[in-house]
Amino acid sequence: MNTDNQQERLEITDEYPWFLAGLIEGEGSTCVSFKEHPTARFGYYIDPEFFIYQHKAARELLEQAKTFFGTGIIFQKPGNEDVLVYRIGSRRSLVEKVIPFYEKYMQFGSTIKRRNFFMFKEITLALENKAHRTVEGTLRIVELAYSLNHAGKQRKRSKQEVIDRILRDYTPNSEEISEKI
Repeated sequence: MNTDNQQERLEITDEYPWFLAGLIEGEGSTCVSFKEHPTARFGYYIDPEFFIYQHKAARELLEQAKTFFGTGIIFQKPGNEDVLVYRIGSRRSLVEKVIPFYEKYMQFGSTIKRRNFFMFKEITLALENKAHRTVEGTLRIVELAYSLNHAGKQRKRSKQEVIDRILRDYTPNSEEISEKI
């Protein structure tokens, strides 16, 4: 086999998940964003997401990942027409496909990526268990999310701004206050 464009000719075989794990280690990420929404209970919609980035010339790698996971979308990265993004944003798909994949195939990844994954997993499962429906659960998710990618890209809003918005209309009932006293 000619070594030119080997990655583009990869087939989804038993070995493919290990290749995909390496691709994700280098070009993948998880994140949890807070999107302002007027009807959200505490002012924000909490959105966990999984991404893989590739130059547009390697679109086939993203197509293979999409076929492997059986879900997600591929789109052009805003502001950079040469980069494509494969995104899985469905919480069900994250729980049923992405998290088990990470647990099985990403065990040899970097310490930072593993740490971020465990926080991402905790947040995603907390959302599945409806922890975001309580102030305490939402604040725990905020703390975890703002610990993700600690040295990476800065967020649009400070953690304190998000917390202040969550707590703005929150008045604990007298039972909660008396239990804490």
